[in-house]
Amino acid sequence: MHDEFLCHVTAYGICGGRRVGVPLGTYRAPTLALALWWMRDRALWIAERLDPRPENPAYPPNAIVPVADGIPDVPGVLRAWSGDTAQQEYVAEELAAGNLVRVATSDDTTEYELLAESVDALRMQRMAHAMASPAA
Repeated sequence: MHDEFLCHVTAYGICGGRRVGVPLGTYRAPTLALALWWMRDRALWIAERLDPRPENPAYPPNAIVPVADGIPDVPGVLRAWSGDTAQQEYVAEELAAGNLVRVATSDDTTEYELLAESVDALRMQRMAHAMASPAA
């Protein structure tokens, strides 16, 4: 069983003709349950910032406008993923097996990526690579 998980959230866009990643958060989860919770929480955090509730009194009237038709609904995708029990079980199984999990969605300007991986699996990969490499 993998006991510790490294989780990342990153937004990617194009700046000056190059793909640029902007880290939005990292968490070293001491348990699988906390890794899953953090990923769901970050997905909802992004969704709320991209698509805040218009009835929120913090936003003045007409400050929020709908996006054009045909633009992917990133907040909707992230909210749906967070609430999908089957997806959460799949992510838990993959992480427990030591596999990297990537959840990504994008709109017309930005890709949002949630990553999680087992710290133990990373250590084992590094050890295997170190043992396979000839000594200097």
